[in-house]
Amino acid sequence: MSVPGAPPASPVHWSRSLRVRLLAVTLAGVAVAMVLAGLVLSGLFREHVQQQFQAALQLQLDQITARLEFDAQGQPVMAAEALSDPRWLKPYSGLYWQVDAMAPDGRERAGVLRSRSLWDTSLALQVDALADGAVHVHEMAGPQGAPLLVLERTVRAEGVHAARWRLMVAADLQATQAATARFTGVLALSLAVLLVLLAAAAWAQVALGLKPLQALQRAVQDVQEARASQLQGRFPAEVQPLVDDFNAVLRRHGEVVERARTQAGNLAHALKTPLTVLDNAASVQPPTDEQELAALVREQVVVARRHIDWHLARSRVAASAHLPGQRTALQPVVEGLVRVMNKVHADRALDISVAPPPVPLFFAGEAQDLQEMLGNLLDNACKWARSAVRLQAQLLPAGSEPAQPQLVVAVEDDGPGIDAAQRAQALERGVRLDETVPGTGLGLAIVQDLAALYGGRLDLEPAGLGGLRATLTLPAANAH
Repeated sequence: MSVPGAPPASPVHWSRSLRVRLLAVTLAGVAVAMVLAGLVLSGLFREHVQQQFQAALQLQLDQITARLEFDAQGQPVMAAEALSDPRWLKPYSGLYWQVDAMAPDGRERAGVLRSRSLWDTSLALQVDALADGAVHVHEMAGPQGAPLLVLERTVRAEGVHAARWRLMVAADLQATQAATARFTGVLALSLAVLLVLLAAAAWAQVALGLKPLQALQRAVQDVQEARASQLQGRFPAEVQPLVDDFNAVLRRHGEVVERARTQAGNLAHALKTPLTVLDNAASVQPPTDEQELAALVREQVVVARRHIDWHLARSRVAASAHLPGQRTALQPVVEGLVRVMNKVHADRALDISVAPPPVPLFFAGEAQDLQEMLGNLLDNACKWARSAVRLQAQLLPAGSEPAQPQLVVAVEDDGPGIDAAQRAQALERGVRLDETVPGTGLGLAIVQDLAALYGGRLDLEPAGLGGLRATLTLPAANAH
């Protein structure tokens, strides 16, 4: 939990914490995987050894069954020389056989016949209900307490249907259990060594994986402590896009700061002159002419106001020109401006016509900026037009140049036009080619600057109607 007012956690602490967390999660996962793998492998090996041991004992049971004979009275007989394995003859060798008699009433007589290896003991196996020929598997304690695996089956003497005999073959499990224990020990040791190696590999992987973040952390600290203006250094391909985007944000921030500093200086310089004039006029004692002073004040206030409007418009557009996802429909803006111009210039009865585009067009920017630019162009055309103003727009598809679709809006009039030598001068701030026409001399200059902030431009050329054609090129937005 963060404490209000406490400083943010250091990037170094964050990096170390992330390294510890990644390493802990990796080691925990590896350890769990190793334990599960060890249990599975140990179980598979034990099962495999048990099956092999049981299969070998099954062969011994089959041999005893094949060698068992019955005399004339139906009693079982086993010739010792008929069994090939010498362990049958060695006392407590770990391999045993035994034959029990099973009476019809369920009573059992154990150890009717047994191997020499059992010596003076017998296998005390619990009575088990067995179908003829079926084999059951048991584990029990045998001679000297040794663990035994026992296989049993029942047989009948030929011609004597009431006599049933249970044959048992048993083998010592100690060797098998010792082999399984040795395998489990070797497996545990191997997995422990593998766990250590994987832990070292995980530590190396985490350390190497976080090394670029440590370099990024140092680069950010250099920027914070003013040792560098951007993130510097070489980074992996996975981190480089983040570095590029962050540097782009830093450049954008620097541009905004520099633009704000320049505009503040320009505004201060622009206001200095009218304020100086007003100060000098006010210091004249007594005023020579009140009407002359009033006219001078109004003139200088207009000059100051147009400079303030100029810089405010530039500041607003500079702050919003590059915001993503902006889109403004052209037609509603044009229709609203035409209605305003018809009212403002109603006394001149101008014919303001708009050629509708074949498809809806959209400007990739704010509606207020589009109104500012088109409003200045239409107002300038109406001021100079004799009788007609025409507006038309089209979409210029994207190509190699420009790479983005462009919205082209042309406004022309049938006025006197502007000579080629004066067109560049008409785009300068505060320049009025004809002082008899009202205005501040900022209209076309504002349009040019706003268009440039959006990556567009304003071109002046002769119009087909005989006057001036102002062509505004702006970035277009998709219709969907």
